[in-house]
Amino acid sequence: MIPSHLLNRIHRIEIRARRLVNDVFAGEYRSAFRGRGVEFQDVRDYYPGDDIRTIDWNVTARARKPYVRRYQEERELTVVFLVDASRSVHFGSGELLKGEVAAEICAVLALSAIRNNDKVGLAVFTDRIECMIPPAKGRTQVLRVIREVLAFEPQHRGTKIAAALEWAGRALVRRAVVFLISDFLDVGYQRALNIVNRKHDVIAVNITDPREEQLAGVGLLEVEDAETGRRLTIDTRPGKLRPARRAEELRRELARLDVDLVPINAAESYVEPLIRFFSTRARRLR
Repeated sequence: MIPSHLLNRIHRIEIRARRLVNDVFAGEYRSAFRGRGVEFQDVRDYYPGDDIRTIDWNVTARARKPYVRRYQEERELTVVFLVDASRSVHFGSGELLKGEVAAEICAVLALSAIRNNDKVGLAVFTDRIECMIPPAKGRTQVLRVIREVLAFEPQHRGTKIAAALEWAGRALVRRAVVFLISDFLDVGYQRALNIVNRKHDVIAVNITDPREEQLAGVGLLEVEDAETGRRLTIDTRPGKLRPARRAEELRRELARLDVDLVPINAAESYVEPLIRFFSTRARRLR
């Protein structure tokens, strides 16, 4: 049984996501993601101006007048969310934790997908895959995705993005749209990302919190690594900490691998970054 407070949170997220899909993202998703190709629909009479390359010569010969083939886009896609559930995403200096932001983003994207008759699936990972939901359609599937991202309790604390990507490379037989949602506090995943991106369409959603990049100058501060439990003391006085360049380094690395990046600040609205991503991608695909 799902606790009532969790059910309420899931339904609140669904209502908010559905409102955003209806009011803001209507049409944006479809423009940004194309189907796998085109498939034959039927034939019709040839009209002056039609592309002669579409003439069906077999039908034309039998009917003794020209016919052209008509095609329609093979629209159905498979969308899979690879969601980081390591201890570092259970942090937030704003209204929401990074993991809660991930749940809301999954809700918006999943609802956009099923509205276009696409399938959605999920894999939750730490340093291994800990939860997997096979791709399917429908509102019930979206609610399952939201529930697992929001409330799944992993058995491990660390992060290994490469393990999640290697799983995707093995498990996803047909080409899929893969949203890799993480704070990317990991190293050594670039090769796996490059391999998976050659077969699938990978989009990296980087969720960060401003407190991770900027610390208040309070002198010596003892901190603990949420994933390893390691403790250390750092000096937060002005001039003692090096400026954080992690986001810029990630942007350059993903650009080199030709992977789209959606940067999300957990302390701010995720709506504008998603709109910019959809718009930029749609323009590129025209």
